[in-house]
Amino acid sequence: MNYKMMGRFIGKILLVEAVFMVPAMLISLCLREIQACRGFMLSLGVILVIALALLGISRGSRKGFRAREGLVCVGGSWIVMSLLGALPFYLSREIPSYLDALFETVSGFTTTGASILPEVEHLSKGILYWRSFTHWLGGMGVLVFVLAIGSTGGKNTGFTMHILRAESPGPKVGKLVPKMKKTAEILYLMYILLTILNIVFLLIGRMPLFDAVCTAFGTAGTGGFGIKNDSIAGYSPYIQNVCTVFMLLFGVNFSCYYMLLIRQVGSVLRDEELRLYLGVVAGSILLICYNLRGVYATVEELVRHVAFQVASIVTTTGFATTDFDQWPGFSKAILLGLMVIGASAGSTGGGFKCARVLLILKSLRRNVRQILSPQKVQVVRINGRMVEESVLENTNAYLSAYVIILFFSFIVVSIDRFSLMTNFTAVLSCFNNIGPGLEAVGPVCNYGAFSGLSKLVLIADMLAGRLEIFPILILFSRSTWLRH
Repeated sequence: MNYKMMGRFIGKILLVEAVFMVPAMLISLCLREIQACRGFMLSLGVILVIALALLGISRGSRKGFRAREGLVCVGGSWIVMSLLGALPFYLSREIPSYLDALFETVSGFTTTGASILPEVEHLSKGILYWRSFTHWLGGMGVLVFVLAIGSTGGKNTGFTMHILRAESPGPKVGKLVPKMKKTAEILYLMYILLTILNIVFLLIGRMPLFDAVCTAFGTAGTGGFGIKNDSIAGYSPYIQNVCTVFMLLFGVNFSCYYMLLIRQVGSVLRDEELRLYLGVVAGSILLICYNLRGVYATVEELVRHVAFQVASIVTTTGFATTDFDQWPGFSKAILLGLMVIGASAGSTGGGFKCARVLLILKSLRRNVRQILSPQKVQVVRINGRMVEESVLENTNAYLSAYVIILFFSFIVVSIDRFSLMTNFTAVLSCFNNIGPGLEAVGPVCNYGAFSGLSKLVLIADMLAGRLEIFPILILFSRSTWLRH
């Protein structure tokens, strides 16, 4: 294990976290939020001391990662970043419990949006900004950001690919261009431009600048932390519709946008995952609208709320304009299905991913055909290209780990004696990085009533879901730390 290189990389991650914490501190300073400003200053001091210590210890490190070290570095970086990112909440005393502060921070970085706060409007502006910005930073991934601005670690080391593969969502991660650093730069450039465009459209709807920036951070990262107690419900229909459109846009695989930029429109139109994603969205809206006919005063209001909630859940954003926990069972069942399916691979959304659903369906069809025609060689194709068997095996392994973790987390959380639906949707929501669930964790409720043990389990679920399970599991594998 190249511990020095790992320490060096985590040190860089912490420096990036410190830099991004400065604007939040300046907001608190300008608004004379004394306690929040004190919390940020103390947090920055702690983070900088640890970061500089790691960089000092790792001087002269041998460059380059193998796959194992890349996975460990990703998992370790997210844990350390979350532990220290919680300090402003705790040291400012705006969240008195460190465990609750950690829950809120992990929920932010993993773009889950599950909150322990009953009244978010009581938070200072600086803390609210930092809380929303954690979504934006975690959406595309802070490690990808470091790859975009930093050194790639030398020629032919392959360490950038291991980092990007571990942090990026989906069954298979590829390069947009030959160089990984350039790929990271392109991804973040598209991410920044879409975020700015989102802010502009929100400002056109006369949303205050601070609200627009924080809402765009939550939308871009598909996170869902609102700065109002009623999430997005209090804003105008125009703003709600803008959020609906941009949530869906950020749920699309970013490689599709790159294809549009290089004018390969045909490839985008033929993309099977994009078709599945849009088909699931359209079908869910139609079915729920039919189920809710007569519930809302006008057709416009019905379509607006349904489209918003479908977009919010399928992209795992978690914003709300209405209490969908009061909807009929059929509509809530569809939302539960969307929680599992999630958005596209290569997007900022969470969930199981449409790409994996597509692979499992095609693999199932291949197996049925294999039974009917055992002599014939059957292959799985996506977008006309044959899928490697290793990708199918990894997808099946992911599904197995997904079900096992979901089951055991549900068992542990059920110790708290909430209802079956509350416990199940709490785990499902945190594991898929969605935020709101049903009943006691519905869109008008929060996670504050859970015990410390349940919060720790849900924190682990959020991290495992955001990092696609394996970078977290590998940290607890004995073979990871053995010398080879």
